[in-house]
Amino acid sequence: MAGSRKPVHPDRRPAVVAGASSGIGAETARALAAAGFPVALGARRVDRLEELAGEIREAGGEAFVHALDVASSASVEKFAAAVSAGLGEAEVVVCNAGLLAPGALLDATTEELAAEFDVNVLGAHRLVRAFGTGMVERQRGDLVFVSSDTALRARPFMRGYSATKSGLEGLVEALQMELEGSGVRASVVRPGPTWSEMGSDWDADAGAKVLTEWIKWGHARHSHFLKATAIADAIVTVVSAPRGVHLSPVDVNPEAPLEKK
Repeated sequence: MAGSRKPVHPDRRPAVVAGASSGIGAETARALAAAGFPVALGARRVDRLEELAGEIREAGGEAFVHALDVASSASVEKFAAAVSAGLGEAEVVVCNAGLLAPGALLDATTEELAAEFDVNVLGAHRLVRAFGTGMVERQRGDLVFVSSDTALRARPFMRGYSATKSGLEGLVEALQMELEGSGVRASVVRPGPTWSEMGSDWDADAGAKVLTEWIKWGHARHSHFLKATAIADAIVTVVSAPRGVHLSPVDVNPEAPLEKK
C-alpha cells in the first residue's frame, strides 16, 4: 500500500543472556556486545559475570550484571525489573541457562529429573513470562531458545536432558503460533556436539561411558566438536535478521574433518 512503511528494529536493542557465566552464554554475550547490543548478563555466579562484563566494557561494549536463578520465579522477576531499570526494556532475550548431568534414567530420582525440567523448560517459561508481555505490547522483540540436537534424537545416559529439550521445543512451537502476527519472534537455535563447561564436572568414568554409548548408537560419527563461538554467531544472526524475517529452527553442527587424500 502507498504510504506503508516496513517496521524496522530500533537503534538501541538491549539483549538479555540467561546463563551467561560460561560456555555458549558467555560467548553469546561477547558476540552480541561486539555487534552493538547492550547486554544484560544473568546467572548465579555473579563473580564470573562481573569478569565478563569487564571484558565487554574494555572492548567498548555496554554490559549490565545481575544475579539470576531461572529456577526461581522471584529471582527472574527481580532480574527483569533490574534489567529494565539498568539498560531499558529488553529487545532480545536468549534463554540459555541449562542443567545437564550424566546417568541412567533408572538410577535417577524423580526429584533429580524435576530439577532438570525446572531449569531447562520452566526456567525458559519464567523468562518468557517476565519479558514477553512487554515485547507483545511494543510489537517487537526476539525470544531465542538454546535447544540441542538431542531434542530430535535422544541420547542415552544423559538422564532427563533429551526429554527437557524435546519439551522445550514443544513449548516454543506452541509459543510461535500464539505470537503469530504480534511482531515478536520466538526462535530455536539447536547446537550439535559443542565444547562447553556443561559436562566438564562429570566423573571421568561417567563421561567415558556416555561417549562410548554415543558411538554405539551412531551419535558420534566423527571426532569434531563445535566451539561455543559458533553457536553465539548463529544467535547473533537470528536476532539481527531484519523485521519480517524469522529464522527458526537453526541447526548448528560440527563439520566432519577433511578426509586424507
